Amino acid sequence: MLRELAQQPELGRFCLPIILGFVTVKTCVIKGNTFTYSLISRRSCLRAGVRYYIRGVDQHGHVANFVETEQIIEYDGHRASFVQTRGSVPLFWSQRPNLKYKPDPDIQKGAPHMDGFQRHFAEQIFHYGSQVIVSLLDHKGKETILVNALSEAVANARNSDVRLEAFDFHKECSKMRWHRLGILVEKLEQEQKKFGYFMIRGANVTSLQEGVFRTNCIDCLDRTNVVQSLLARVSLNSQLQELGILQVGERVEDQAEFEYIFKNLWADNADALAKQYAGTGALKTDFTRTGKRNKYGLLKDGYNSAIRYVLNNFYDGFRQDSIDLVVGNYIVEDNEGLTRPSPLHQERDWKYYALPTVFIVAFSMCLISILIPDDTLSEQVLYVLFWGGASIVSLGAIYMYGNDFVNQPKLAQAKHKSD
Repeated sequence: MLRELAQQPELGRFCLPIILGFVTVKTCVIKGNTFTYSLISRRSCLRAGVRYYIRGVDQHGHVANFVETEQIIEYDGHRASFVQTRGSVPLFWSQRPNLKYKPDPDIQKGAPHMDGFQRHFAEQIFHYGSQVIVSLLDHKGKETILVNALSEAVANARNSDVRLEAFDFHKECSKMRWHRLGILVEKLEQEQKKFGYFMIRGANVTSLQEGVFRTNCIDCLDRTNVVQSLLARVSLNSQLQELGILQVGERVEDQAEFEYIFKNLWADNADALAKQYAGTGALKTDFTRTGKRNKYGLLKDGYNSAIRYVLNNFYDGFRQDSIDLVVGNYIVEDNEGLTRPSPLHQERDWKYYALPTVFIVAFSMCLISILIPDDTLSEQVLYVLFWGGASIVSLGAIYMYGNDFVNQPKLAQAKHKSD
């Protein structure tokens, strides 16, 4: 949106570039040592969008919900940083909303998957060095199709700088067994030592980070943030020991005041990124904030999941159009919406109006039949069965034609879909 204004010398100085993500800077104290702890997440604008409408990779190798997260320590003139990334599975796939709670992922047949995969990791290796893909996808159910495709792509790439570590997060951590995340951290321990972190002491760069962990689940939000916070903690312990803030053998976990700050900043980071992509705060943040899963956290996750369902199906088309306008994916033409038809106008067929009306009437009559007694029980049962059946049939028809009821993008993404 700034492009034309920024090119004009008299106006360019008034243009302020913006970033989307999360930034926080905190002054912290451990054992009398005062230092600055910063956490910065930068979301890519190259494949920007909302949860279900932007998935996978594009022809240039850019992936949905790509985020670079950097943890920075500043102490006594010294600086240390640790970088991680997250991003959608780098293949051509989609998961369009259709009123189902979780639409099935769909891998595009005949698409140049290896080309998109190779382009993505060529860029990642150029910028960050070696890559360890930490995949937290479910190994059973709907996500299996992505697990298998990603594993096949990594094998076919035969790139010594790309390794896949697959960890079935939900299976391993089921029944509140969150301690099992330690298994994943142990598997990554040697590579985390190998990759290291950036350190500058005074004017001298003493170490560089040689690679990154690229973590993903299906959304690259909730599970991903939990694991990234654990890897960040491992790096932070080493950095604080090297800077002399902690002694060898001491851990961040034992510093109660800073531990509280650390956990809550990572949970705030999760909430910010989730709201930008999915429309609500993150799930599983009770573990990130406290180190434990509890019943209140499960209830909050259920509430957020319900809100996500409503937003993703009935509001995200408009949000996607807004993002496409901001980042320049869609350019408004002269007189568009004035003398020329507005692309935001959408014609709806009879199903959009008739089926919800039938459902509301049938469901209301079913409730009335239940609440208001009839002269005979048999007649009341028949009324309940009839209107209940009508409710189920009309609701089933709504789900059958789910694509007609969701809020679809009408600008850039609609054009791509028609192409």
